[in-house]
Amino acid sequence: MDEKLRLKELLLNKSYREGTFTLTSGKTSDFYVDGKQTTLSAEGAYLCGRLLYGLIKEHHEKISGVGGMTLGADPLVTAVSIVSHLEGDPIPAFIVRKESKGHGTDNYIEGKNNLTPGALVAVVEDVVTTGGTLVKVIERVESEGFRVGLVATIVDRQEGGADTLAAHGYPLVSIFTREQLVN
Repeated sequence: MDEKLRLKELLLNKSYREGTFTLTSGKTSDFYVDGKQTTLSAEGAYLCGRLLYGLIKEHHEKISGVGGMTLGADPLVTAVSIVSHLEGDPIPAFIVRKESKGHGTDNYIEGKNNLTPGALVAVVEDVVTTGGTLVKVIERVESEGFRVGLVATIVDRQEGGADTLAAHGYPLVSIFTREQLVN
């Protein structure tokens, strides 16, 4: 079976719910995509890793790292990094903390020592609504001296996130839009 089609099946079975939900943004929605139910399953993680790695390989410049905001991006960046290793093209992962540790190295970004200073990186997220989390991630990544070359998500809810990111100069690439997922 086609990897993208199989991932769609998993997302619909494990992650997509209809009802009344309050989102991170504070908005109320009639549907919810709990991406972690899919990205933390063995098959879902593998498929997300394969498809996001494919997007990274299609990028016109060499991407040298993949990261995102903890917790939603944690399984994704790990999956992409493992797939890249299996493909003989290792791409290290990094995780952006919501707040600095406040002790030890006081890092916002874990895994940054595996990246070359000034590296071009991809930033990923499981589900994008308003784009606010990704804007925060991009700001933190760039403040550490890295360049963001690709912003990608598994599901774009089509609720302004792509527009927010575009306004900041970062086009959003998605495996699925909500429309593609439910139709």
